[in-house]
Amino acid sequence: MLLNCYQQDFLEAGCDEAGRGCLAGPVFAAAVILPLDFIAGELNDSKQLNHQQRNQLRVIIEREAIAWAVAEVDNEEIDQINILNASFQAMHRAIQKLSVQPSYLSIDGNRFNKYPGIPHTCVIKGDGKYLNIAAASILAKTHRDEFMVKIGDQYPHYQWHQNKGYPTVVHRTAAIEHGLSPYHRKTFSITDPQLDLFSEIEG
Repeated sequence: MLLNCYQQDFLEAGCDEAGRGCLAGPVFAAAVILPLDFIAGELNDSKQLNHQQRNQLRVIIEREAIAWAVAEVDNEEIDQINILNASFQAMHRAIQKLSVQPSYLSIDGNRFNKYPGIPHTCVIKGDGKYLNIAAASILAKTHRDEFMVKIGDQYPHYQWHQNKGYPTVVHRTAAIEHGLSPYHRKTFSITDPQLDLFSEIEG
């Protein structure tokens, strides 16, 4: 069972991101402050949930959270500052957008650029340990998926409505055959899926 938050002495926001490993689209981040008595039976790391479960939980989180916010860093800025810094920047923007400012931050992962004036703790696999980080994981994931489906209508051959910009065989093949869209991260390497297959055979 997940704990509500990392500590209870200060008002805490859990933070997580979605889309770091994608070839296209922004990286999204969310910050969520939950009531200490918050209960949602299925709430867990968004990667452990299916699409329907995530969307159902998103409604509950957005309705019952003390405060929540989602922010993004687009592909062009990712190319300028690198994906790690872009992930931190997206979290900073989400924290800044909160209608209630927290006094403490719990961050999913092992690294973070300090947010001015607010202490933090990094928690490896925190989205599977604390409800507020899990909630942030779900909001970041669902808001990003929604964005990718929307822009995917303009570029159907990449099948973003299914892969959400992640480096699937279909996505990489389409990028090689059709070239890059304005939403692709140009600093990310798009390898030929046939080379992967060849490596597996050789290995």
